[in-house]
Amino acid sequence: MSTANPSPLWQPTEERIALAQITKFQAWAAEHHGAPSDGGYAALHRWSVDELDTFWQAVTEWFDVRFSTPYVRVLGDRSMPGAAWFPGATLNYAEHALRAADSRADEPALLYVDETHEPTPVTWSELRRQVGSLSAELRALGVRPGDRVSGYLPNIPQAVVALLATAAVGGVWTSCAPDFGARSVLDRFQQVEPVVLFTVDGYRYGGKEHDRRDTVAELRRELPTLRAVVHIPLLGAEAPEGALEWSALTSADVEPVFEEVPFDHPLWVLYSSGTTGLPKAIVQSQGGILVEHLKQLGLHCDLGSEDRFFWYTSTGWMMWNFLVSGLLTGTTIVLYDGSPGYPDTGAQWRIAERTGATLFGTSAAYVMACRKAGVHPSRDFDLARVQCVATTGSPLPPDGFRWLHDEVREDLWIASVSGGTDVCSCFAGAVPTLPVHIGELQAPGLGTDLQSWDPSGKPLIDEVGELVVTKAMPSMPIRFWNDPDGSRYHDSYFDTYPGVWRHGDWITVTSHGSVVIHGRSDSTLNRQGVRMGSADIYEAVERLPEIKESLVIGIEQPDGGYWMPLFVHLAPGAVLDEALLKRIKETIREQLSPRHVPDEVIEVPGVPHTLTGKRIEVPVKRLLQGASVEKAVNVGSVDNVELLRFYEDLARKRA
Repeated sequence: MSTANPSPLWQPTEERIALAQITKFQAWAAEHHGAPSDGGYAALHRWSVDELDTFWQAVTEWFDVRFSTPYVRVLGDRSMPGAAWFPGATLNYAEHALRAADSRADEPALLYVDETHEPTPVTWSELRRQVGSLSAELRALGVRPGDRVSGYLPNIPQAVVALLATAAVGGVWTSCAPDFGARSVLDRFQQVEPVVLFTVDGYRYGGKEHDRRDTVAELRRELPTLRAVVHIPLLGAEAPEGALEWSALTSADVEPVFEEVPFDHPLWVLYSSGTTGLPKAIVQSQGGILVEHLKQLGLHCDLGSEDRFFWYTSTGWMMWNFLVSGLLTGTTIVLYDGSPGYPDTGAQWRIAERTGATLFGTSAAYVMACRKAGVHPSRDFDLARVQCVATTGSPLPPDGFRWLHDEVREDLWIASVSGGTDVCSCFAGAVPTLPVHIGELQAPGLGTDLQSWDPSGKPLIDEVGELVVTKAMPSMPIRFWNDPDGSRYHDSYFDTYPGVWRHGDWITVTSHGSVVIHGRSDSTLNRQGVRMGSADIYEAVERLPEIKESLVIGIEQPDGGYWMPLFVHLAPGAVLDEALLKRIKETIREQLSPRHVPDEVIEVPGVPHTLTGKRIEVPVKRLLQGASVEKAVNVGSVDNVELLRFYEDLARKRA
């Protein structure tokens, strides 16, 4: 780790540091709120968590948050769970998201790109007009503050309009991507009982059209609370009987009316992956998301009105909501609807080029796929406007950092970020004024008291521990839906360390202030009392060109032993022979330790994932311990259930 070798991969120039919003914010906060004027980011961060109330007050002033009713204090109650932010205040998220329409009416708010890779702009004035029209129609349909409005939609402009119109009327937005099957969608939407459903007839992916009319019919049958269904004919199909046409609801030229709601009024419901039960329905607030995203996008991502913000995502993942919040900073957001690798692996770089993206966000998996496929972004695309490449979804391996540095640009800000659906934000990641060290996230976020703890609750430096957050963040859930006594919420984060958020990741906080993520702690490998992160093993093994993907599981045996198999999905043409087995084990032994070497290496037809692309470890562990597929996993949350049958059969044979 780079504590031993602290020379950074990238260092921002003095000019870049001076121009960064976070530098200007620090100078202003020093003058107006007693923030430290020197000591750089570390001093600013310390102040932001020590003086939590003052910091968040400063954020609302710096970004000119419009409270229609003023707040009584910043934090009424600071306990977790249950922190009360800005009591007394009222505001509206959508009003802030559309503010740039006043000064930049004819500039693009959205750039929509499909698999033809040709961008289509939607101007700020047009976005505002459509939100005005649709919000008036939602009110006419009887949608009132607190009512749920759902979208079964791809990443298209209509989804952004529907979210903002819902927020404008004080409704609660929730969405799923159209590649989710009916059962997965119902597991989510039935919990929140929506009154309106926005839907498409189908979607395009990988050069093919996928008809979703039967799924939509099933959703209508199984969601008895629906008062209206709105049809968007993406593939040109007729509206089903009784459905309203999108074009009819968005044709009026009316100014949006923004319902002023309490700071903690629900904005949207996001869902956990739900691999081991019904997905948790996570409710976040209009005010909490507004201020957290202004901080994250405006200060950490350094986004402003000159920027173009592209993140590859779908409406079923929190990064879509995060992307939409780019509008809060007056940034043009890029919506890409299609396969990440169509017509070739370089597709996302082509979109970044064609849209003039300044911040390009993707998954660590995509970066590693480009590296394996021999993609050369800087040679094949004009990426001069790209200032930052950000990655999330899983830790970016050191080879990913090196590849981006070598193949995109030496003067490239690489931001590996990590957070969670649970807060719809990052705990640690991008800081434009700090150096980037290979394999590390630059620093914890402002106002985020991120620490690494041992089992007794002692903070650790340069040692692996549990990711905890010891003070409340505004975007933490106000509650889970259908959790009347708050027990499911409490048990999800607060049962290990009372009053402290435990996220379920293994991390190291380094002595120079950066953060290393080692993978999920709930699927921890624990050999001879030493805890190990699975991500470290994936990173080592998947450097081998023969390994497409891998999965490692640790299982406590009834006799007190421990079985740690490594499952490998081979690249086309590769064979798991003695030579490859030897190389796998040697690689792990040399790069990690003898303790990391698996007991067995087993070839598999594939690695199962959640619908948002994360490797499934805990359900596979349950299968190998003898559970059936139906008992081990919520089958609606998995990308390929047949793969799980393979692991179930394997467990049976071993038994």
